[in-house]
Amino acid sequence: MVELSAISPCEGLLPVTIGNLTVTEEPFVAITSISPHKSREKDLSAIMKAAHGLAFPAPGRSTGKAGARAIWFSQGQALLIGPEPDAGLGAYAALTDQSDAWAVVRLEGAGAADVLARLMPLDLRPSVFKRGHTARTELAHMLVSLTKVGDKSFQIMVFRSMARTLVHDLKTAMEAVAARG
Repeated sequence: MVELSAISPCEGLLPVTIGNLTVTEEPFVAITSISPHKSREKDLSAIMKAAHGLAFPAPGRSTGKAGARAIWFSQGQALLIGPEPDAGLGAYAALTDQSDAWAVVRLEGAGAADVLARLMPLDLRPSVFKRGHTARTELAHMLVSLTKVGDKSFQIMVFRSMARTLVHDLKTAMEAVAARG
């Protein structure tokens, strides 16, 4: 009988460090899509706060911190990243396990926003895209979720099947930014 073993989406691809920029794969954690039932978002947010210490995020925002974060994902949808969802959430929202569907990486270092500016059509200036802001956007030609998690740190999520392309595109942009400096 063949034994299968799980590998991470970026197995063998990361970490990558170029100059003072680093891309690492985030540790594997539960990722759950949460879509509130009609007119139940406030109730859901209260239950999330009680169970996980974070509220349902407003559009373009994230709540929580490393280890337990909720990020806005689209109209009427957020992702709970970290903890397994409390059973009580199911009364207020549709819950879908997305844990194996995504590659999650962190880009950090001085110039991280410059790297991303080469790849996506967002204004990432600190006065505009602040810590806790999140967006669904394109990175090169891929749909991604981008969340600013620190002063010089971004969490990037892409479909698992696009992990190799994501790492390639980030590495190419990192090399260009490092060559400029």
